Amino acid sequence: MNKKNKITLIIIAVLLIIGMSGLVYKRFDLTAEKRYTLSDSTISVLENVSKPMTIEVYLDGDFPASFKQLQNETKFMLDEFRKINPKIDYKFRDPIAEKIPQDTLAAMGMQPSILPDMKDGKVSEIVMFPYAAIKYNGYGTAVPLIVQQSGIDAATQLSKSIENLEYNFASTIKGLSEETAKNVGFLVNQQELSPDEFRGFMDVAMENYNIGPIIPENKTELSLADVPKLKQMDAIVIAKPRKAFTDNEKVILDQYIMNGGKTLWMIDAVNAEMDTLFQAKKIMAYPMDLNLTDFMFNYGLRINPALTKDMKKSALIRIVSGEVAGNPQYSSFLWPYFPLGIADTSTPLSVHPVTKNINPVKFEFPTSIDTLGRPNIKTKVLFESSERTISKTVPNYVALSEIVRADSIGEMERPAPPKIFAVALEGKFTSAYSTRSEKNAYPGFKSQSPENKMLVIADGDIARNQIWKGKPLPLGEDLLTKEHYGNAQFLRNALDYLLDDSNMMALRNRTIEIRLLDRERVDAERSKWQWINLLLPLGILGLLGAVFYFIRKKRFS
Repeated sequence: MNKKNKITLIIIAVLLIIGMSGLVYKRFDLTAEKRYTLSDSTISVLENVSKPMTIEVYLDGDFPASFKQLQNETKFMLDEFRKINPKIDYKFRDPIAEKIPQDTLAAMGMQPSILPDMKDGKVSEIVMFPYAAIKYNGYGTAVPLIVQQSGIDAATQLSKSIENLEYNFASTIKGLSEETAKNVGFLVNQQELSPDEFRGFMDVAMENYNIGPIIPENKTELSLADVPKLKQMDAIVIAKPRKAFTDNEKVILDQYIMNGGKTLWMIDAVNAEMDTLFQAKKIMAYPMDLNLTDFMFNYGLRINPALTKDMKKSALIRIVSGEVAGNPQYSSFLWPYFPLGIADTSTPLSVHPVTKNINPVKFEFPTSIDTLGRPNIKTKVLFESSERTISKTVPNYVALSEIVRADSIGEMERPAPPKIFAVALEGKFTSAYSTRSEKNAYPGFKSQSPENKMLVIADGDIARNQIWKGKPLPLGEDLLTKEHYGNAQFLRNALDYLLDDSNMMALRNRTIEIRLLDRERVDAERSKWQWINLLLPLGILGLLGAVFYFIRKKRFS
């Protein structure tokens, strides 16, 4: 083969390699946490999208570098989505440059984020709408791209936002693309919260589930006539019952659980209302017997009829503290009867997917839960108080004068064990009536459930939204203090956790390390690396030149 033919073959081989590279594409994820590898549950959700889906990402324009990173991470992930299912397409938009009215964006559930910016020594503001709008089959919904969590810095916020990307998109796509949503029933018989007080939670539940009331056929108590309706429900919610459950009702609920039904309990063991306290300045708190002691004991739980006062981690209330020229003056004080639920993040294993990356959850006059342990049941504490906590036995007075000033936070003689506010139970539950005569009245009685889940909260007001001028406010929004608590996020995650049959919630436990540059080290070592980058290539060229010179000299000498 002559030299000309060799060159021709080489050129053909190179062209073939280039052509094949265009047909075969493979990206290798070399990150330690596999941040660019989609989970099996996400892939399954994407493969079930049977119609064209459009994702509009409102993350384009002139904004800080950290958001550019979020933009790139979002683009990488959506590229993977499109490779899994070509029916999914996306585009980035700049709502400010396109002059999209804010009212239009607000109607889609998008709220602006205002960021400070400095250019040429001048401080200005950047208005952003960090959301994505997913449109599918005539429906649409907004997906937040930024984790709105108080008390974290910008770097942590970016990291948490990137961690949540896959879950937020995948869970939303799952809700839009599923032909049949799961059913959630709200028990209406025990003098629970009114529809207006419960509106915020119902709005949250309706985003992904079919919801409806469970009203007894006989208008008095649950009976066997209600069993067919209960069987249609994948989960039921019991929110702040005020009337005691009968033994027959407990058997029916027990068998609902034994047949795989999921339950979300929000229980008040003590009666105490803030509205009355604001008016009277002092109220009598008293225990409420809901006849659930033996029922909960069967699952290894005991709800204590004593108020919990957290002197360290509590929400603020605004009260009149004085008067100027006849006008009342308001001040904010810590109210120890409104403790905050803050997720334990001390270790990766201590974080539960229900409580990860959410704002503090506001409890109102909660009691506490003792965990007793049961075979085949795994109990996970979701929220607990601080170590500066005391219990107040009831009946007892609660006075508005028990407010805590900010400069006296945590003033107690010695720490006390934290009090548990909320727990999640998983496992094969055993019936509370397996050895009792009540089982004979229930056809097809079951003594043990399949793998099941239950969530119990020692506070009925956690799902109650405030009402202003006859209109319900979003759940977690405090009108007077302007605080936004994570109650809606928590309860949304609770439903997702109970009804997750595709391991989607595991995505919320994903941890991603954002490896940012150390600015101090960059400034300190800048000159060194500049000289290295300048001299090292020259040194390599000089060395190669010397080697080439000696080889050539030896060959031709």
